[in-house]
Amino acid sequence: MSNFEYTFGPQLRANGETRFRLWAPSVQAASVVIGETAYPLHAMANGWYEADVHCPPGTRYCFETVGEDGGTLRFADPASHAQAGGVHCDSIVVDPGAYQWRNTQWKGRPWQEAVLYELHVGAFGGFAGVAKRLPQLAELGITAIELMPIAEFPGKHNWGYDGVLPYAPDSSYGTPEQLKALIDDAHDLGLMVFLDVVYNHFGPDGNYLSAYAKPFFRNDVNTPWGQAIDFRQQQVSDFFIENALYWLREFRFDGLRFDAVHAIAEQGWLQVMGRRIREVVASDSPADRHVHLVLEHDGNAAHLLGNTAQAPFNAQWNDDGHHALHVLLTGEHDHYYRNYSEETAQKLARCLAEGFVYQGEAIPTTNEPRGEPSAYLPPSAFVLFLQNHDQIGNRAFGERLRTLARPSALRAATALLLLSPQIPLLFMGEEFGATQPFLYFTDHSPELAQAVRDGRRQEFAAFEAFADPAQREKIPDPNAEATFEQSIPEEGRDACAWRDWMRELLALRQARLVPQFADCHALGACVIGDSAVAARWKLRDGTVLALAANLSKTEINVKLDAIAKTGGADLLFETEGALQALGNDLLPADSFIALLEPAA
Repeated sequence: MSNFEYTFGPQLRANGETRFRLWAPSVQAASVVIGETAYPLHAMANGWYEADVHCPPGTRYCFETVGEDGGTLRFADPASHAQAGGVHCDSIVVDPGAYQWRNTQWKGRPWQEAVLYELHVGAFGGFAGVAKRLPQLAELGITAIELMPIAEFPGKHNWGYDGVLPYAPDSSYGTPEQLKALIDDAHDLGLMVFLDVVYNHFGPDGNYLSAYAKPFFRNDVNTPWGQAIDFRQQQVSDFFIENALYWLREFRFDGLRFDAVHAIAEQGWLQVMGRRIREVVASDSPADRHVHLVLEHDGNAAHLLGNTAQAPFNAQWNDDGHHALHVLLTGEHDHYYRNYSEETAQKLARCLAEGFVYQGEAIPTTNEPRGEPSAYLPPSAFVLFLQNHDQIGNRAFGERLRTLARPSALRAATALLLLSPQIPLLFMGEEFGATQPFLYFTDHSPELAQAVRDGRRQEFAAFEAFADPAQREKIPDPNAEATFEQSIPEEGRDACAWRDWMRELLALRQARLVPQFADCHALGACVIGDSAVAARWKLRDGTVLALAANLSKTEINVKLDAIAKTGGADLLFETEGALQALGNDLLPADSFIALLEPAA
C-alpha cells in the first residue's frame, strides 16, 4: 500500500476527531464553524490553516475567514465530500469507510473491451435511477457507463460543467454512499464506470477561492470562463490531482474523462497529473487493476496518448471523426463543420486509418494549424462517436441525429461506429433511437440566469440560421424547467428495432472482434465514393477486418477487391443486400459491410 495522504478535505482521525484543513494564503485568520461555535484554525506554512476538532461523521460545518481588508466570509469547504443541499449550504463530514463494498475483487476491464455509454445522472433520476437502468445496458452489450460531471453545482439542474465543489457528489443526485452503491451495482454486472471531471474552470456561482486564495488563479491568462487556474502553484496542482485520485481510490471509478484540457494554460501539467495518478494507483492497487484516463483536447494532442510515463492517457475523444461523419450524414457545413465540408470522405478515411484528421494542418475557420501526427497510435487511442452531450446539446435546439439524418444512413454509420477498432461511445437514448432533444439547461439565480440566457443566444450569432436576432430569441431558455424536462430521453414506437440493431452489432464486436483488437493496427483506408469509404485493420491473429460504408442516397460502383484485398473473406455483418450487390460491383445507398479476411 502507498503512503499517499490527501492534503485537502476533512480527514477522520482514530481518536474521534476530524482534521479540517484550508489553503487560504490571502487571509489574516480562518476558522471552522460547527453550529454556533467557531473553532480557530491554526496558521501553518505556505498558506495552510488546520485544526483537529472532536466531531463525528455527519457533522455540518463551513469555513470562515478574515480577509486582508478585515472583512469576513463564510463558505463551503472547497474540498467538501458532501453538501447539505447546495453550493451555498454547509459541508458534511463523511466517513469514507461507512459503505461496505461487495465487489472487493473487482479489477476493471481491459481498455479494448470498452463500449462507453455517456449519460446525465439527473436525466436518469439520480444515482438510484441510473442503477435501475444498468441491467438493461449490460444486456445490450454496453461495457462502461460514463457519468457527465457530478460535482456540486448551483440549483436543481445543470449539465455539470458549472460545478464548484469538485469533491462533492451533487446533493440532488444522492449521497456519496448511493454513488458507491451505483458503482458496486455496475461492477456486479461487469460494467465499468467512468466519471467526467472538469479541471479547466469553476462554475460562476458558489466559488469563493479568489477571495481567500488569490494565487489559485492567474492574472495574466484568461479563458472563456474568466481567470485561468494557475497549475504552476503546487497546492493548486495537488488540489486537482488529489481530486482525480479521490474518485479512483475512494469511489472505485474505473476511469476518468478530463473535460476540455486544451483550455489549461500549463499543458505540461497534464503529463504531471497523468503520471502521478498512475504512480499512486499502481502503488496501492492490485497490479492488474485497470484504470483508464481519457482526454478531451481540441489540439489533438497525440503526444499525451499511449498509457506510458511520458504519454499517460489511454485515449482522446475523436471530434474529427464525429465531425466528418456528421457532415456526411446531414450535409451541414456551418461553423466548425466548415472544416470538414470539403473532401469529407477523404477526411473520414484518414480518421479510420490514422486517428485524427487534422495532424498539424491549418483549419479553414481559423487558418491556424491544429493537431499532431497520430498514425503511429493504435485505434484504441481514439474514442469515436456519432453523438454526445456536446455535439447534441451545443446545437441551438439540441437535435439528435434521428431528426437530422436518414434512418438508413444512420444505421449504416452506427454499424461503422460499433464494428471499427476505435473505442465506441453512445449517448443516452441513442440505443433506442430517441428523438427528444438534449438541450443546454441550468438552474441559476435570476440575474445570472439572464446573463446565461443572453450569452447562450449570442453564441449562435455566427450561424447563418441565427443571424436574425428574432431567430435567436427562439432558442430555448436554459433556465426554464421545461428545457430540462424536454431533455429526458423517452422510448418511441421503433425503440425495440433500434435496440435490436445495437444489440446484434455489440454482440458481434465482443465475440468476434474484441479478443483480436489487442495489437490491432490499420492497414489503410480509401475513398470509394463521394460519401463512401473502405478501411482495413490487421488483427491480433493475423486476420484482417475490412469495413466499407456508403452514406450517400445512391448506390456506387465498387469492386469487392477494393474492400477486401484477399480472396475467401467471411461475411461478418451487412446491411440488407450489401454482399449480393458487391457481386455485381455495386454498394447500395446507405449501406455497410464488414468482412474478415483470412490470415496470410
